[in-house]
Formats: sequence, structure tokens, C-alpha cells
Amino acid sequence: MEGGNSPSLQLQQLPLATAAVSVQPHTDSFSYKENLIGALLAIFGHLVSSIALNLQKYSHIRLAGSKDPRAYFRTKTWWSGFLLLVLGELGVFCSYAFAPLSLIVPLSAVSVVASAIIGIIFIKEKWKPKEFLRRYVLSFVGCGLAVVGTYLLVTFGPNSHEKMTAENITRHLVSWPFLLYMLVEIIVFCLLLYFYKERNANYIVIILLLVALLGSMTVVTVKAVAGMILVSIQGTLQLDSPIFYIMLVCMIATAVYQATFLAQASQLYDSAQISSIGYILSTTAAISAGATFYLDFMGEDVLHICMFALGCLIAFLGVFLITRNRKKPVPFEPYISMDAMPGMQNMHDKGIAVQPDLKASFSYGALENNDSMPEIYTPATLPIVQEQHGPKGASAPPYRVLEHSKKE
Repeated sequence: MEGGNSPSLQLQQLPLATAAVSVQPHTDSFSYKENLIGALLAIFGHLVSSIALNLQKYSHIRLAGSKDPRAYFRTKTWWSGFLLLVLGELGVFCSYAFAPLSLIVPLSAVSVVASAIIGIIFIKEKWKPKEFLRRYVLSFVGCGLAVVGTYLLVTFGPNSHEKMTAENITRHLVSWPFLLYMLVEIIVFCLLLYFYKERNANYIVIILLLVALLGSMTVVTVKAVAGMILVSIQGTLQLDSPIFYIMLVCMIATAVYQATFLAQASQLYDSAQISSIGYILSTTAAISAGATFYLDFMGEDVLHICMFALGCLIAFLGVFLITRNRKKPVPFEPYISMDAMPGMQNMHDKGIAVQPDLKASFSYGALENNDSMPEIYTPATLPIVQEQHGPKGASAPPYRVLEHSKKE
């Protein structure tokens, strides 16, 4: 019996083994195609978004002197930029449905490179040789490094693929690595928020770390939402699952709070610093979240992981060089602020009147006691002429000066 059944079992197992061998190359090829589609969509989206933002900025600059603050709404340039911005963000959103999260996030360096090139081409100033070398050579070097880093990211990026079904997302959501990661992230976020709100630690690293932690959750939920929409379009409906709406609400909430912290950072610091430091921190946090939630680097060999990390470091250096050499705008102040006057105290201080500080300057009066002042700073006095009572024909002085002591 046993010997008679073995040929049939071998015949039944042979097609399965053959099918398994034939499916593996097809899966690798399909995964590479998906990676390429996602990377191209991300690059296209970031490039179009950068062009859109520069178009809108150009529209604002042209109408800076207009009396109507919303005059740019009636220009074709601003609306063209708005439509391109929507198209670019839609391309980036769709890219998360095809490629792994750790591959898509670092490609945002394309927008920094595009903004730098557009700014250099359309600059209105005349280029001087020394100024060009000092300001633009490192920017060109940064663009080259960012392009090399992007190539390494696309070539050696993670190749893990799975369908974003509700079952798979729920399984990742309750896995112990992600729960441990979430616990650590919540603790770090609460500590940073405490120092930022209660201790007034308005350092750029703290604010952008808050943005990065929120952004890591944003991209995780974006990939889940985009992936479930793609699976639904392919024929398997996923939009009726509760996990889809949970991810959608988390995506919107984290994006709103992330924009709030970015707006606060833009009021305190220069946009170039926010771009470079924010890119480095946000990319690092997002890659960590993707590797923990979606297991992007599961099954990857050490060489691919090291080359991917090298690509990230080169892209970081390129973005840093690009943003470091931007010309900082000098704000125009038509009026002199009272706080900027030497010797004047801040009018916003609690319970302190706006009075001149005599220890710093003597240009704004003498409302305080001047007994401690050196004799060299005492005001000059006119010679005292004593009033004399002479005969009627004697001439009287045109004025008289009464002598007063400091005590009086």
C-alpha cells in the first residue's frame, strides 16, 4: 500500500513544486515593477509640487503691492500652481500604494533639489564670480549628492510587498514590535511636548522632532489607506472594513497637528533650517515606522540594507548643502520698534514701565537719580551771574540763572 501510493504522491507533489519554482521569478519581477512605478510616481509628484509652489510664490511676489490682499485668487498663475499642487500630492499619495514606505519617504529630496534649481534659474540678481562660487557651487554639489542618493535609494530599496487588506493591516497593528514602537514613540512625544509647552523650550530640534513623530504615523496611515483603495479598485472591496476608517481618521488628525507644529516652527526659524533638519528627522522616523509596522526590510540581505543606508546619508548631506547656501531674506521694517531703542525696556514685561535705562545710555532724559553718575557725565552749567542792584542807569543782565543743588 505504502509503496503503491508513493508514485501518485510524487506525481501530485511535482506540479506543486514546479509551480512554486515558476511563481518566484514572476513575483520578483512584479515586485520590481511595483517599486519602479511607486518611485516614479513619487518623483513625479514631488517635482510637480515643487513647480506648483514656486508658481504660487511668483504670483504672490507680483501682487505684493496690491491693495487687495486676495488679488492672487484672480490670476491664472496662482490657480495653475494650485492645480499642479493637487496633481503632485495625488501622485505622491498613489505612490504609497505600490512601493514600500521606506522607499517612498526619502524621495522627498527631489522637491528640495527642484526648488533649488528653479531658484537658481529664475533668480533676478546678476551673478558675480565670487558670489556665484560662494553661494551656488555648494548648492550644485548638494543637488548632485541628492541625485546620487536618490539613485541608491531606488536601486537598493526594500522589496517587500503584500496586499494592503484589512486583515493584513490589523495583523500588523496588533503585532508586538509595532506596539513596543508605539509605546516608545508616545513616551518620547509626551516628554517633548512637556518641554515645549511647559518649559518653553522652543528649540528647532524639539519642534521638528514633534513633527517627525507625527509624520511617521501619517505616512503609515497614508500607505494603509492608499493600499486598501488600490485593492478595492482591483476587485476586493476593503472600504467596508472599520480599520479603513480608523486609518483615515488617524491620517487626517496627524496631518493637521503636523501642519500646526510646522507653522509654529516657520514663525520662529528660517525655512532653510526647517527644510534640512525636518527632512532628516522626518525621513529617519518614517523609515523606522515603516520597518516596524510593514516589516519593509524583512528578508533583505546586509548589502542591500547598507547601500540603502548609504543612499539615505548621501541624500541627507545633499539636502543640507542645498539649504545651507540659501540666501536668507531680510525683512523690511519701515518703523523703528521701541524695543529696538538702546536703553529701553520691553513694554511687554510684566509690571515694568517703559523707562530709559541710565546705566546703558544717557540719550533719553534723566528720570532716575543721577547721584551715582561720574562727574564727567554731569550736564554742563552756565556761569552764574549774581544780580546786582545798581543805579537806574546801570545795565541789567539779559537773564539770570539760579543755582540749584542736586538735593533740590
